[in-house]
Amino acid sequence: MSRVPDASSSCSAPSSFLPLHDKQSNNGLIPALWNRCHPRRTRARAMGHEPGGPANQSVLHLQARPARRAKGHDYSRAGNPTRDVLQKNLAALEDAKHCQVFSSGLAASSAVINLLKVGDHIVCSDDVYGGTQRYIRKVSVPNHGLEVDFVDLTKIERLEKAIKPTRRSSDCQEANPEIFVVVDNTFMSPYFQRPISLGADIVVHSITKYINGHSDVVMGAVVTDNDEVQQHLFFMQLAVGAVPSPFDCFLVNRGLKTLHIRMKAHYENALAIAKYLEVNDRVESVLYPALESHPQHEVHEKQTKGMSGMISFYLKGELQESRSFLSALKVFTLAESLGGYESLAELPAIMTHASVPAETRAELGITDNLIRISVGIEDLDDLVADLDQALKVAIPKV
Repeated sequence: MSRVPDASSSCSAPSSFLPLHDKQSNNGLIPALWNRCHPRRTRARAMGHEPGGPANQSVLHLQARPARRAKGHDYSRAGNPTRDVLQKNLAALEDAKHCQVFSSGLAASSAVINLLKVGDHIVCSDDVYGGTQRYIRKVSVPNHGLEVDFVDLTKIERLEKAIKPTRRSSDCQEANPEIFVVVDNTFMSPYFQRPISLGADIVVHSITKYINGHSDVVMGAVVTDNDEVQQHLFFMQLAVGAVPSPFDCFLVNRGLKTLHIRMKAHYENALAIAKYLEVNDRVESVLYPALESHPQHEVHEKQTKGMSGMISFYLKGELQESRSFLSALKVFTLAESLGGYESLAELPAIMTHASVPAETRAELGITDNLIRISVGIEDLDDLVADLDQALKVAIPKV
């Protein structure tokens, strides 16, 4: 696997290149030059944007003549200028050719799953997002005739055993030219990891989380270099209609302008908090890939440029201690989301992963004392102090 390109790379293009234009590219510059001139932190601000460009809220679009589109659009469900800008921007951030956005992360995932036909086989991570697992188990398998195996993808031998000749889709990181590899990059964002450059065929995002970053939009995205997959995704937008509003696209384009600032702040705060929790007497263990103690730390270091604000840890207690801890928090908000500017905390066993079968939760280690926090970008001292006082309330004596 190759490493993600360094974010500090800069443009050294000769000035003679700068006048070159291409009507299909962004801001007039030919695509290759655009990518060279805009490292990912700047690309999030500039890609596809014209200074002062408004959000195009119109549902309908003027046609030059009957059945002749004036500017490539006819009806907003099929396409909208503001949505076009967002899709172009997200594709660039993932170093990919194509992106289609949907009205939620689950709508994006279902569009990918709808690539498959009756009898096709999915091998999926056993700790995939609970909503995705529910969709596969309760919708795809009984209604669409798909086969599925949920496996621990950190154990290569289990993955190899689960693969069947008819297999078409997978949610994992290792690439194989004979299969579709699908990676949910929501927790990392394209700022820290670009799965397509590591060999993935398709990348999905819940844009609701880090990409938007302001907890005011629900949206999903699918990114790919595959032209046939792109055609399918566009058809799904048109036929199913699970597309975001132009204003929501405008809000996400706004959020992308600060992606690199936010992700750096999430990482710095989360790493410091993970280290604090790791040595706290009231905490049993901490799961954060940027810590050397994490089982997949070496893999994380090889294929990413950092880590988001997602931390899981086990309290030295049971359900009652977990409830007391969460109830005592004052800066962290008890809520079922992640990736926004604000810090959140939750109890997966009875919240985000409540739809996962109890026996599966037990196998995955989702116990009553497992706490998940999404570390925001507030003052670090305030966050640590809040965790400290809540831990002391929940577990008075150690």
